[in-house]
Amino acid sequence: MSDSSSERTDDAVVVPMRVYKTVTVFSTLFAVVGVVGGFVLLDIATDRAQADLAEVQPLVALAGVALIVASAATYAFSTRFQAAGMRNAKDGEDEGSNHE
Repeated sequence: MSDSSSERTDDAVVVPMRVYKTVTVFSTLFAVVGVVGGFVLLDIATDRAQADLAEVQPLVALAGVALIVASAATYAFSTRFQAAGMRNAKDGEDEGSNHE
């Protein structure tokens, strides 16, 4: 099943501008909140990095690391979306140089 409002070119997914803005805003918001939340969980699990090894809460620490990784993956995935008319900076070989 193909969607006429989006097309896929190489690694990028071209979507309408409204979808691009929505994906960018919410993925960035989730990434920022997720990373901060992950570090808060790590801080709680290690009692501000002052807990002895026996006092560390491993499940809370793993939840913090998982939240940080999920946030980074979400942000990285969202960078694949492009609006129509946008292009990747790596594809600029055909531009002429304005330098003399």
